[in-house]
This record gives sequence, C-alpha cells and structure tokens, in this order.
Amino acid sequence: MATAVRTTTKAQRGSAFLRTAICLQTLALFLQAVSAGLLLTSPYGETLHGVGARVMYGTSMLYVLAAVLAWKPGGGSPRPVWHATGFLALASVQVVLGIAHVPSVHLPLGVLMFGLSVLALTRR
Repeated sequence: MATAVRTTTKAQRGSAFLRTAICLQTLALFLQAVSAGLLLTSPYGETLHGVGARVMYGTSMLYVLAAVLAWKPGGGSPRPVWHATGFLALASVQVVLGIAHVPSVHLPLGVLMFGLSVLALTRR
C-alpha cells in the first residue's frame, strides 16, 4: 500500500513538473515573438531576441528533462518524452535558422512551435 502511495505521489509531482516546464516553454516562445517585433523596431531588440533564444532553448531542454522524470520514476507514458525530444529538435533547427538569418523559414517555424507548445499545454 505504501509503495502505491509513493508511486502516485511521484507521478503527480512528475506531472506537475512537466506541466510547469511546458508552461515555461510556451511563455518563452511567446516572449520570443514579442522580441521579434522589437527586433524590427528598436535598437535593443536584437540583444533581447538573442537572450530569449537561449532561454527558449533552455526551456526546451527542461521540457525533455521533465518528460523523462515524469515517465521513468512515475511509470507514465513515454509519449511526452517523444514530444519533448521532437520539440527540442525543432528548437535546434530554429536556432540554426536564426543564426543563418533565414526568416522565410525561421518565422513560420516559430509560429508552429508556439502553436505546438500551446497544444501540449492544453493536453496536460
């Protein structure tokens, strides 16, 4: 009985951490959209967008960590791990496209990523 209670508590904590990670990722992506607008209109926009890119990438890595921690010890589904890993791959492509200054793909991919992140947030 005590083992079942501990497993349930771990699963609940893992699920809460996963939801928090997805929420932070979604917020970081939204702030990237705001800083992209500032990039076009203000002198400090490029710096803000660059810092935001690092934060967004970090939150994508946090999402992977949270998904693994929710899955492995809690015994949950491995599906969030695959979603998080795919999202980290998209974030990697996004960073490369941003550095290469390919806005024709960088901007739509950013919109797609925000939409997928909101979808992941609503599913949790």
